[in-house]
Amino acid sequence: MPSPTAPPPHDEILRIEGLGKVYASGFQALKSVDLSIRRGEIFALLGPNGAGKTTLISIVCGLVNPSSGRVRVDGHDIVRDYRSTRSLIGLVPQELTTDAFQTVWDTVSFSRGLFGRKPDPAHIEKVLRSLSLWDKKDNRLRTLSGGMKRRVLIAKALSHEPRLLFLDEPTAGVDVELRRDMWELVRRLRESGVTIILTTHYIEEAEQMADRIGIIDHGELILVREKAGLMRELGRKRLSLQLQRPLRDLPEALRGSGLDLAANGAELHYTYDTQDQGTGIEDVLERLRAAGVAFRDLSTQESSLEDIFVGLLERQRSGEQDS
Repeated sequence: MPSPTAPPPHDEILRIEGLGKVYASGFQALKSVDLSIRRGEIFALLGPNGAGKTTLISIVCGLVNPSSGRVRVDGHDIVRDYRSTRSLIGLVPQELTTDAFQTVWDTVSFSRGLFGRKPDPAHIEKVLRSLSLWDKKDNRLRTLSGGMKRRVLIAKALSHEPRLLFLDEPTAGVDVELRRDMWELVRRLRESGVTIILTTHYIEEAEQMADRIGIIDHGELILVREKAGLMRELGRKRLSLQLQRPLRDLPEALRGSGLDLAANGAELHYTYDTQDQGTGIEDVLERLRAAGVAFRDLSTQESSLEDIFVGLLERQRSGEQDS
């Protein structure tokens, strides 16, 4: 039982317990996934193609039936309380599926009605303006560019004022302007209390936007961490030394120091763990001085989320092969 001084638990909007999915072909897309999503956060779900991201989202949104496990949205079971849960969720899918002959206004308004919400022209106007679609409201969808059709999908997902919004590869194949507009909209939605779960192949977007990161591979959720803590704990830094004179080989006195030659001998690189009490840099610089190796400049570079993501997948797969 928690102590009276313990902080209250995070307010959950989504809880996934033991979620599994085996398709008729026998393919196991999800393997007992457990996940809790906090109200008002931005959660990035990362993984390679075929990892299970879209299957997970499709189950929560009621588009695919789970083989096992339980999902609750704001306390409602997605199977028993289907209508209640679905009305709380907005989904922006990867595919551009729209009725080509409807107008922008009609398709977004109709989407609101599908969720049992009363007409609200003011809300529809607000959504269209936020996505730079207002001047296209009377255009038929077939006349729009791919980027504009993507904006319409987002407008449809927001039409019924969801509290939980899924963005499944929302910026795949879109222009830079739409990507910038979308992330600005995501920030505003989060500020209004909407919880956002996104999948993306642009890992720098997850690094910029997300509060927490989840990594899924072969249907298993292998890691869920606060982004800031993940970057601190698993991030590494690299010290780059630009040499005054290129080296053909690493001098004997510097072997075992952790230094590597790069840039055709014009640079030395030293990688160190940011969490270690001692970085070892002072020792490296002293060994360079003793070996008579002079450098004209130095710089440091920190691991990106992409570096961490790739490293985690490599270690996961290496462990599977060893077992």
